[in-house]
Amino acid sequence: MRAVLNLFKVRIGVAIALAAAAGLAVEPGTRLGFVEKSILVLCVLMASAAAGAFNQYVERDLDVKMARTNKRPFVTGALKHGPFWLWVIGAMVAFSCTAVLLSTNFVAALYVFLGAFTYGVVYTVWLKRRTWWNIVVGGLAGSFAVLAGAAAVSPAPGPEAMALALVLFLWTPPHFWSLAIACRADYAAAGVPMLPVVVGDARAARAIHLSAWLLVAASLLPALFSMGIPYLASAAAGGAFFLVRCRSLVQQPSRETARAAFLASLVQLAAVLFGAIADVALRA
Repeated sequence: MRAVLNLFKVRIGVAIALAAAAGLAVEPGTRLGFVEKSILVLCVLMASAAAGAFNQYVERDLDVKMARTNKRPFVTGALKHGPFWLWVIGAMVAFSCTAVLLSTNFVAALYVFLGAFTYGVVYTVWLKRRTWWNIVVGGLAGSFAVLAGAAAVSPAPGPEAMALALVLFLWTPPHFWSLAIACRADYAAAGVPMLPVVVGDARAARAIHLSAWLLVAASLLPALFSMGIPYLASAAAGGAFFLVRCRSLVQQPSRETARAAFLASLVQLAAVLFGAIADVALRA
């Protein structure tokens, strides 16, 4: 069971599903029933899990070279690396998209597919081994989750959902670059051109700090529309905490400060997404 949970990157999937739930919450329009909402969120989780498994399937040759990933199930042999898993992954994506199509609409199903495709193919297969832009473009995967939730309510997402999609896009680079500084030796050994490997820890830390400022500014945009004080307070608090950690990373680029910034990015994202959901619930 631990091997399967590891393969499907369930913790990442939960964060992506929460992004879809936030998109559902903030989009005005026809309210969905509990069943339709549950199907949408669970299908986003399933599609994300499938993309995570595909990532590990493709990257077994890289994972064996990295201390952070060399205990993954395809590397250790806990799960047999073979075509069976490609069928499982394909079936999960197909089921997720079909279920969303039948329970909501085509646009929401398309966004579910695009989220999985972006992470599984665009990021993992096309970009990760070629350019440090890999994670910048890969940030669209989280944006598509927000848009899937919003499109389930209205095929044309409103400004609140678009702003949250922008937040997910801008969140991904500082989040993963912080991890990449902490694990730079691993990425260098595997030949993966993550930003710290290409430009060094100090310049990468400055890029993280700058991108964090852009992220926090974007996270306040929903307050210009219908989001209220609960959202603004939560987003501002989470953003301030992340900026403090990023400032420490710039002052002293190290494994410890990078990991602290990485964890702070999770706090910031949770503050934005839970703040959005709570704000809508309180107003309702």
